[in-house]
Amino acid sequence: MTTDTLDIARFGSGRSVQRIEDEGLLKGLGQYTDDLAPAGQLRMVFVRSPYPHARITSIDTANAASMPGVVKVVTGKELVAAGVKPLPTLPMLPDGSKPATAQRHVLAVDEVRFAGEAVALVVAETLQQARDAAEAVWVDYEELPHVVGVEDAVAPGAPLVYAQAPGNIAAQLRHGDAQKAAAAFGQAAHVVKLKVVNQRVVALSIEPRSVLAWIAEDGRLTLRISSQMPSGVKNSICNDVLGIPREQVRVTVGDVGGGFGMKTGIYPEDAATAWMSWTLKRPVKWIADRSEEFLSAAHGRDQVADAEMALDAQGKVLAVRLRTLANVGGHALATGMLIPLLIGPWVSTSVYDIPVIDYHFQAVLTNTSPTSAYRGAGRPEAIFIIERLMDEAARQTGIDRIELRRRNFIRPEQMPYKNPMGQTYDVGEFEKIMDEGLAHADWSGFEARAAASKARGKLRGLGVATFLEWTGGNVLEERVTVEVKADGVIEVFSAVNQMGQGIATTLAQLVVDVFGVPMDKVRVVLGDTDRGDGFGSAGSRSLFTGGSSLHLGAEKTLDQARELAGQALEASPHDLQYAGGRFSVKGTDLGIDIFELAGRQPERRIFIDHTSAVAGPSWPNACHVAEVEIDPATGEVQVVAYSSVNDIGRVVNPMIVRGQLDGGALQGIGQALCEHMVYDRESGQPLTGSLMDYAAPRADILQFEFRTEMNQTVPSKNNPLGVKGVGELGTIGATPSVVNAVADALARAGRKDAAPDLQMPLTAPKVWGILNA
Repeated sequence: MTTDTLDIARFGSGRSVQRIEDEGLLKGLGQYTDDLAPAGQLRMVFVRSPYPHARITSIDTANAASMPGVVKVVTGKELVAAGVKPLPTLPMLPDGSKPATAQRHVLAVDEVRFAGEAVALVVAETLQQARDAAEAVWVDYEELPHVVGVEDAVAPGAPLVYAQAPGNIAAQLRHGDAQKAAAAFGQAAHVVKLKVVNQRVVALSIEPRSVLAWIAEDGRLTLRISSQMPSGVKNSICNDVLGIPREQVRVTVGDVGGGFGMKTGIYPEDAATAWMSWTLKRPVKWIADRSEEFLSAAHGRDQVADAEMALDAQGKVLAVRLRTLANVGGHALATGMLIPLLIGPWVSTSVYDIPVIDYHFQAVLTNTSPTSAYRGAGRPEAIFIIERLMDEAARQTGIDRIELRRRNFIRPEQMPYKNPMGQTYDVGEFEKIMDEGLAHADWSGFEARAAASKARGKLRGLGVATFLEWTGGNVLEERVTVEVKADGVIEVFSAVNQMGQGIATTLAQLVVDVFGVPMDKVRVVLGDTDRGDGFGSAGSRSLFTGGSSLHLGAEKTLDQARELAGQALEASPHDLQYAGGRFSVKGTDLGIDIFELAGRQPERRIFIDHTSAVAGPSWPNACHVAEVEIDPATGEVQVVAYSSVNDIGRVVNPMIVRGQLDGGALQGIGQALCEHMVYDRESGQPLTGSLMDYAAPRADILQFEFRTEMNQTVPSKNNPLGVKGVGELGTIGATPSVVNAVADALARAGRKDAAPDLQMPLTAPKVWGILNA
């Protein structure tokens, strides 16, 4: 075995290579935003509204400004007077309509629209001094009527969150053909109706939002931020909010302690930190505390849907009709609107050949924190609806739920397949994946397991979800640089970003694939807008866009090196062979090491700046099977088995992929069983504003082992690697499979009638109440 094949065998694609990110993190050498403390650093604290809806009548900052250590106290009106503009919003929807939402200022001006909205800020020498001074800022409010529930918000006579949004509707879109759908429902043998609630949840990253800004030695504003999209933050600061010339701003990202979509855009606090540093000419740091994250970080989900499915006598789905209200909070963010109005609907028919849809989606303003991306971003909500409909249709028609799915799958010979939302799936063998998933879960052996549970006094249920998802953010282009350095390192840069998912390791493996060098010869650089701009990491796009671009860029670099080696060896490039980092003339012992070759170049490097695009999104799909036990005495639900087979195309690092799938599934299980961000209807206050109140999944929820497999036989045709996005797939499959398992357990216990009314989270009191109705 040659050196290059040895290196690729050990470190290249398809191997569970140890993550290169982990050694430093385990040794405590990671560098998060709060680990940086430049000389003269100031700390910033925000004054936040205690009211969900109120008019700001006055703000007195005099006492706060006179307190020890205070450098600056600022209000929203002062920022506006200084030229700070509102955060960008969505100018227009795809149908040409314009959303209706109040401008979101960095600090609220005149009116606050959710409890926790920032109205002033304090900058002081120490964190405690800033906190003390923030408490001394006196704000007079005129309390206004509020509304926090999405159904309450659209009720006649509901208080208006924004006067120019009648009925609290910020935006709406319709999709499909209402007339054809009505005809399909009119001739249907079966019509299934469900009300489906996807409750509000929080991202709960271990590292909260964090930003540090300072003026570098070159006079530029430099930010270190915990973000998935440093270029997006820079764009917003320069182009939209602060108006600082682009060449005067650099945004960097170090280690990121989780993002889950919540860290994908600019927040008011980011812009405020940047502005204060730019004006004070001193380093300014803001680190959110956990309470602030619950109050003001973007939340996820919060949709209520009336769903209907029409089927013929044989169980073929004829049409689906949806009427969905999406709670977008006090300010309708671009992602907060597009996720429920467009992105979720793209996958709403999933793996099923459904010919007709009739959808009406409305983005609804309420006096709550804005919603935005959270792991899956619209796809978990859409898949939850269609999978709940499928299982309920099986119960009502008497057709076995597996057989019903089998009759409705899109077949491989229909590929490429355009769904009713106009989205084209390049490949997919959904029935094959389901059959593998059922075998992997020992579906046929369930009755024996159910009998064993019954003997212990428990109710056991079996749930399945067969589904796909869309990945890519529809930003299909990415830029990379590849540099072979004379010091024996191949350094690559990509604008995709790490946030705990192991992307640096995966990219390094792709470099090993092309160059055949040991992984310790590869350096991956991420998170620096000086090195390059790009979309960042969101929508499970990092590998299939960023990785594909890196693969092609690395090949171009090697091609360039081959030309240079030909010149150095006075041989035709076609007469050279390459192995293990060395070019040699075929049939001779004449050769040159690629790093030595780099050292002979004028800049002592071989360098390629490469941008490429993939042909379209990827469509990973899966079969997830969950088994639950219910204690009828308490109503407690315990997941006792979870298995999945996942079609994610080519797998670069199986260990990392399993981690993504299992971690995602755990978050989905959390939503199914316990998580819920609750606002009090009467006061508008968050009731689950801390980890004492918000029921995040703990270690004891994992009283089982994930049985996770990947199918690599259906590679994507839309990118050169054949890979498909994986970061959100587990979350999307977990909620419907677990809830369907609980519905199955209740049906087996004689409560089939309760299945249509099941709503997440399936807490013990809720399930006990159903069993004892």
